Amino acid sequence: MAKRFLWYPAIIGVFAALIWLILHKGQSLPLNTGVIPSSPQKHSISQLSAESWWQYLENLRHPLSLLLLQIVVITLAARGAGILANKVRQPAVVGEIIAGVLLGPSLLGWVAPSFSAFLFPADSLKNLQFLSQIGLAFFMFIVGMELDLSKIRNKAHDAVMISHASIIIPFFLGVWLAYFLFTSFAPAGISFLSFALFMGIAMSVTAFPVLARIVQERKLTGTPLGTMAITCAAADDITAWCILAVVVAIVNAGGVLSALITIILAIVFVAIMLLAVRPWLNRMINRYLARNKQKAAISLVFLLLLMAAWVAEVIGIHALFGAFLVGVIMPAKADIKQLLTDKLEDVSVLLLLPIFFAFTGLRTHIGLLNQGHLWIVFGMIMLVAVSGKFGGSAVTARLMGQTWRQSLSIGALMNTRGLMELVVLNIGYDLGVLSPEIFAMLVLMALTTTFMTGPLLDILAWSEHKKGMLTA
Repeated sequence: MAKRFLWYPAIIGVFAALIWLILHKGQSLPLNTGVIPSSPQKHSISQLSAESWWQYLENLRHPLSLLLLQIVVITLAARGAGILANKVRQPAVVGEIIAGVLLGPSLLGWVAPSFSAFLFPADSLKNLQFLSQIGLAFFMFIVGMELDLSKIRNKAHDAVMISHASIIIPFFLGVWLAYFLFTSFAPAGISFLSFALFMGIAMSVTAFPVLARIVQERKLTGTPLGTMAITCAAADDITAWCILAVVVAIVNAGGVLSALITIILAIVFVAIMLLAVRPWLNRMINRYLARNKQKAAISLVFLLLLMAAWVAEVIGIHALFGAFLVGVIMPAKADIKQLLTDKLEDVSVLLLLPIFFAFTGLRTHIGLLNQGHLWIVFGMIMLVAVSGKFGGSAVTARLMGQTWRQSLSIGALMNTRGLMELVVLNIGYDLGVLSPEIFAMLVLMALTTTFMTGPLLDILAWSEHKKGMLTA
């Protein structure tokens, strides 16, 4: 044992001595007599010290250094806001969205414009956008996996009826509102068709992940209300994303013929994924899992996710739809879904999604709404959004035989827009369909409708409890 310890100083000592010997011998080598470059000016110690500090300041501006600092600030702000949101009985995602908005020009850029310009310079936003899109692709894949199609089939009639009514009614109201807003608020060169379709889809989205978390936190999972709400939201998500893909195809295509070709390609893509890729993926994953090759199965899924996102982007229906579709076609085996969720959820939800919220916040300038008539327009947007989604869902649920309390609860839950709304709005903003003013109003609408879900459910529960006490 003692001999083994002796090897360490022996090896280190021998090679240290050899290094010293080479360095010593190298001192006697003749100097290069070629052209000697002009020597830099000699600096005083104070100048060198100042330049060293300047070097560190320049290092802060390096793209990688700045990106890492941005991620640290965004993560800390998101976690802190998420904790505060939980304390007031709101989902953490509500606080994270608010944190993203506050990091933008609405607060940080207004209170500390110099620091905001240093932390989020315009040329660094592309890096944040790419990271946020990767995080969204992973998240949409998880959302697709969480959709239980068997539940939709079991409650197909009621759930599909409620979810589709909760889409078509606010969609109609959004298109109707767009008719009055188009002249004043549509960006230059955007057709009424594109503007109206995006206003319609913005009014009709439900945030399935946020709704599922609310149902889980309020211990409604497995109850008739919780099951119906989640099923409605799942059907709503699938339908809304298909509509969004068609809308994006129409906007990207520009002409009727190009839009028709894009829609046909999208239908072919979906058919191939459902009819060919889905059974093949099921066989391959079962084969890998039977041989205990989990890493090979995960690699296959990741590759398919990236390929589907790429194909969807090339077709013109957005990469996120491809990622979502891969999640939908995943095999029903719980172990592979759990394995993939464990790998992706923490990174996408805790790290990359807050970057998306911050990127959205950097685009949201509430200060643009600096005139009274703009807040009147925001009030109109809120009225259309809530009456269409909340009212349409509640009335339809009542027509399907639900009690008034359950119908209103379903309406409150379906009115939750959250992250899905922000995804739609960012797509519209990237395509140039939504002006900064309308974008800011719709972001505020998404925040408000998501925030009001919890209090609405509390009011309904309180009224039911009070009614029970009076009848007793």
